[in-house]
Amino acid sequence: MALSDELEKLARLREQGALSPQEFDKAKSRLLSPRLFRGIRRQSTITLAGLPLWSVALGPDLDRGEIRGHAKGIFAFGDMATGVLAAGGLARGVVAFGGLAIGLASFGGLGLGLIVALGGAAVGALALGGGAAGGVAIGGGAIGLYAMGGGAAGTHVLSSTRCDAEALDFFSQTFEWWPTLDIVAQNCVS
Repeated sequence: MALSDELEKLARLREQGALSPQEFDKAKSRLLSPRLFRGIRRQSTITLAGLPLWSVALGPDLDRGEIRGHAKGIFAFGDMATGVLAAGGLARGVVAFGGLAIGLASFGGLGLGLIVALGGAAVGALALGGGAAGGVAIGGGAIGLYAMGGGAAGTHVLSSTRCDAEALDFFSQTFEWWPTLDIVAQNCVS
């Protein structure tokens, strides 16, 4: 339908009394405003513990004055997401996936996990990433109680420059499947 047809339809609705002057003005301005990407806001009618089962919130919602979507639900997906399972640019949840992921288990560009964190940069009890810091840290650069990586620092370290016997024993028993463990262990023995 053409813009002129839409405007005529609104004018008829106002004349018939179906629209108040304020509703007419709001609808008219919406029609005449530039067509920007309109965000998506959807959520389940089913709730658990007061949260929708699922929630999706992406992009701006100018009517609500929001420049980004914030999804809150058991399963939350959005620009920002908070839930049991959360995925988004900023994700917070029990399990979180995102650019910045915060949770018990987090997976993201920057993963902050109470139990496990995987990411370009990871911080958690078990941290795996390009840069990793935690109780057990494995990465290109790793800092931890037990640390393994190209550049590693900590109490018990396996790295290209340091081979702690307790670290070798711990990683050999706990992470025997780790792809580079054999190479690191060979360098320790040599």
